[in-house]
Amino acid sequence: MESITMLGSPKNLNETFLPNGVNGIKDNSKIAVGIIGTGDFAKSLTIRLIRCGYHVVVGSRNPKFAAEFFPHVVDVTHHEDAVAKANLIFVAIHREHYSSLWDLKHLLVGKILVDVSNNMRVNQYPESNAEYLQSLFPDSVVVKGFNVISAWALQLGPKDASRQVYICSNSVQARHQVIELARQLNFIPFDSGALTSAKEIENLPLRLFTLWKGPVVVAISLATFFFIYSFIRDVIHPYVRSQQSDFYKIPIEIVNKTLPVVAITLLSLVYLSGLLAAAYQLYYGTKYKRFPPWLENWLQCRKQLGLLSFFFATVHVAYSLCLPMRRSERYLFLNMAYQQVHANVENSWNEEEVWRIEMYVSFGIMSLGLLSLLAVTSIPSVNQSLNWREFSFIQSTLGYVALLISTLHVFIYGWKRAFEEEYYRFYTPPNFVLALVLPCIVILGKVILLLPCISKKLKRIRRGWEKRQFMDDGSGTVPYPSPERITVM
Repeated sequence: MESITMLGSPKNLNETFLPNGVNGIKDNSKIAVGIIGTGDFAKSLTIRLIRCGYHVVVGSRNPKFAAEFFPHVVDVTHHEDAVAKANLIFVAIHREHYSSLWDLKHLLVGKILVDVSNNMRVNQYPESNAEYLQSLFPDSVVVKGFNVISAWALQLGPKDASRQVYICSNSVQARHQVIELARQLNFIPFDSGALTSAKEIENLPLRLFTLWKGPVVVAISLATFFFIYSFIRDVIHPYVRSQQSDFYKIPIEIVNKTLPVVAITLLSLVYLSGLLAAAYQLYYGTKYKRFPPWLENWLQCRKQLGLLSFFFATVHVAYSLCLPMRRSERYLFLNMAYQQVHANVENSWNEEEVWRIEMYVSFGIMSLGLLSLLAVTSIPSVNQSLNWREFSFIQSTLGYVALLISTLHVFIYGWKRAFEEEYYRFYTPPNFVLALVLPCIVILGKVILLLPCISKKLKRIRRGWEKRQFMDDGSGTVPYPSPERITVM
């Protein structure tokens, strides 16, 4: 089997591992890629390589049995033959089985070993699997990569977030060859540098919603607080005061009073972090000073907070549509009709209440529509189709418009009831009053930042102007700015 030497003479070192006739390599079918292992990942990787024109040699301890699970064009053989026929070898076995390759050490000299393994826990071992493999075979070149790709994505082709592949190695040449191979498989390679980055790469697949933990905790905490708050006001208070049992309100009405408050609070938190970042830059007069860790984490979680806000708003709409379907609502409607007849009232039309409900529902629909637009543009495939100015306009400008309309929605819902004593049960304000506090603060803060005297200064700071450039530090020299730069839109 003719193969291309990856490491060796200077001539071969200048060759790039590319099919399709690049850099003098014309016959794609003669490029041999070895795979040690016959698991699901090895099978899917084999199919992907074959589709892209590579010749695959699979090494197995029982080649006759393993050959039944691979296409007939695949050369399924013993480990020794597979290692001898290929110069780039994917090691698709678990860490505990690395020692089984010890007898092949002399055959692996100068070979590129691509470690695709993962662990069961974060930081399970003192060193990464790739570094451990490199210590076992010091005469080989180990490259960490493809461990963040599932067997499903390999077989069916990469989609969106599954396209990115992190690659690291101590050999620049070997790293570049694997990067080019990843491109040929229609993945997006990311050069992570030296092999010391392997531990971080191996931890990536084990992390479960890293950026979602904080927002989810905040959302659950807010939902729990406002649910208990509504339960005390709307269920406990009538029972204590007049022995009226309103416990039937818990499943739908109390939950529905909780959802919109949480939704508008989360949406306010999305833009409050940007206001605090702007105030931080204005205070220090530079954009080159790092934000505090808590603010950095908050800024990174804005997308998750916004999506959770959209989720609560959508569920709130579903619950609101179900309110008239309840049996209790029908009984209340019949009781009101009977009382109207009993009081000999022919027309109970209330012009003010009609207008209030009409505007209240209209603003609610508009705010949900804008939240839907914000959620859709956060999808990677949609996001990539927008330039930075378009994305900023939707997420920032329209986002503030959505917050403003949502605030008007709550204002109109409360109307005069915010000033009526009967709604302050147990001397506590109604839910809608609490819901308006944070949005009003955010909107007021945005209005202040839009003032010409502040807006111009903030724009100059974000363009690189620094207050200390015009301050005498006593030595006559200008301090060198920090290279770490974070710009908040």
